[in-house]
Amino acid sequence: MSRENCTTMSEFILLGFSHLGGSQWPLFGLFLLLYLVTLGTNMVIVTTIVLDHRLHMPMYFFLATLSCSETLYTLVIIPKALVDLLAQHRAITITACAFQMGSFLFLGCSHSFLLAAMGFDRYMAICRPLSYTRLMTRGVCVALVVAAFFCGSAVSLVVTSLVFGSSSPSSSHLQHFFCDIPPVLRATSPPGSQRRVAILALCSLVLVIPLFLIAASYACIVATILHIPSSGGRVKPFSTCASHLIVVTVHYACASFIYLRPGAGDSSGRDALVSVTYTVLTPLLNPVIYSLRNREFRVALYRVFERICCPALC
Repeated sequence: MSRENCTTMSEFILLGFSHLGGSQWPLFGLFLLLYLVTLGTNMVIVTTIVLDHRLHMPMYFFLATLSCSETLYTLVIIPKALVDLLAQHRAITITACAFQMGSFLFLGCSHSFLLAAMGFDRYMAICRPLSYTRLMTRGVCVALVVAAFFCGSAVSLVVTSLVFGSSSPSSSHLQHFFCDIPPVLRATSPPGSQRRVAILALCSLVLVIPLFLIAASYACIVATILHIPSSGGRVKPFSTCASHLIVVTVHYACASFIYLRPGAGDSSGRDALVSVTYTVLTPLLNPVIYSLRNREFRVALYRVFERICCPALC
């Protein structure tokens, strides 16, 4: 009993995938493989964009920033999850839990605003092509990224303070593999409390505002494309937007399921399953979708590979 009282006050027990028993070793191998591939893929993308001067344009600047953000996002969650898959005592202190939540909220919210900035970039490229180079300068791109991360840090600070700031946990067990908002709220706040309502409202704003900006950008893009007389002329603009739309769809589908559905704080099994998607799979798929579907990037990757491996021929 004394052990339970101690852990209630000082640490959480992450139950995660403990119910899987012997399946945790294969799951560990799968997570580790996906994590290493994610790190390697994002490193290749960022290195290619940095080393090839032909990719020094706004779209690839945002892509490199997105890849860095995805890498840090997985770094906050996956190493701890890998250790817990093999550990007997899957504990995390409340301070470390708050830090983990604040970090992934900062990166996740920034991600939403980065996607909005990338939508704005596509709007400028397609709807205002003659002014694109003059308006989308390096300074403007840096300002958009700084604004995205500022919004992410502000939301992270407020939400983390609301979750951890006022009451002691009523339970030491989290039905999750990391400190996500719904499982921590189940342990720290009763259903229907004002804190839960405030957190839900703030999460809704963080998702809805960037989504509205993205939708407005694409409304203008679609209107512009429909005015192109030839069907062949419409294909290229649509193709440059397809990758962004796929990433936006995956990001908002997962986030809405976790944070915006009714009773989001009262279920755990489905939340953990969807969380695997956006913490393990999505950080790998997002940059791959952008890069492999882009012929310009593939050519640049070949040039960089040739320069590194065969310097005498360059």
